[in-house]
Amino acid sequence: MSRVLVTGSAGRLGRSVVSTLAAAGHEVIGVDRAPGTPQEAAVTLPADLTDTGETFEVLARFRPESVIHLAAIATPFSFPESVIFKVNTQLAFNVCEAAVALGVGGVVVASSPTVMGYGAPGGWTPSYLPIDEEHPVRPWNAYNLSKVTAEQTMKAFAAAGAATRFAAVRPCFVIPPEEWAGAPTQSGHTVRERLDRPELGGVSLFNYIDSRDAAEMIAVLAEALPELPNGEVFFAGAADALARKPLADLLPQVVPGTEALASGLTGTSPAFSTEKAGRLLGWQPRRSWRDELKDVAE
Repeated sequence: MSRVLVTGSAGRLGRSVVSTLAAAGHEVIGVDRAPGTPQEAAVTLPADLTDTGETFEVLARFRPESVIHLAAIATPFSFPESVIFKVNTQLAFNVCEAAVALGVGGVVVASSPTVMGYGAPGGWTPSYLPIDEEHPVRPWNAYNLSKVTAEQTMKAFAAAGAATRFAAVRPCFVIPPEEWAGAPTQSGHTVRERLDRPELGGVSLFNYIDSRDAAEMIAVLAEALPELPNGEVFFAGAADALARKPLADLLPQVVPGTEALASGLTGTSPAFSTEKAGRLLGWQPRRSWRDELKDVAE
């Protein structure tokens, strides 16, 4: 199989990506300044990829066939806004530039559903539901603006005619195995708390994805890059919503003005569509909170 370099390899998604790729027979190079990269990685190093020279040095040293770029400040407002924007955009640009210059075959860049702009303090409603990749982006803070910029960065390199193939993935609220077992999620609440208190999950329109499903989607996407139009963007989400009641009932409570738009989200339907990933990649999510938390389903 191929050599794959994963940035952010110790993160909640990065750990599952490393394990999934290694299990498929790939040689995985993990890059993360934080500890926690799985032992399945062939090599782990703490490089600072906001440094252009260091980024080029890492890619030139390992010469990966593909790069999965997950490294970022992953939580909005966890640092000053200027720091979040600078770090995340510099990371994306450095990785894309070095990949093109050094002849890397493919790059998958992690974006975020937050580029839609939900949670804006001035109010927000979607243009339509379920939301797909054609929905307008409306960033309002440094984090989601940095993700829009990361998407545009990879598209710019793709449009420049580089041989490197690019795509971006927007993983929904990532839940790794330990968080199903009760560890705090990225928001600081447990999964059970997000189910018990709709106002918590409602901020992100009740979206989520198991980290293993997201990792499998990224692995499939990386393999499919040569066959796809350069610069595609994909949502990666669960097949249901992280909610006990239909979103037709819940969404209007947390996003005023969505009564008519949400009326079609009956049963367990999520607010984000993964139809594009199913159509172009043949990927479908396999895991649901209803299976992982059987004791609290319904």
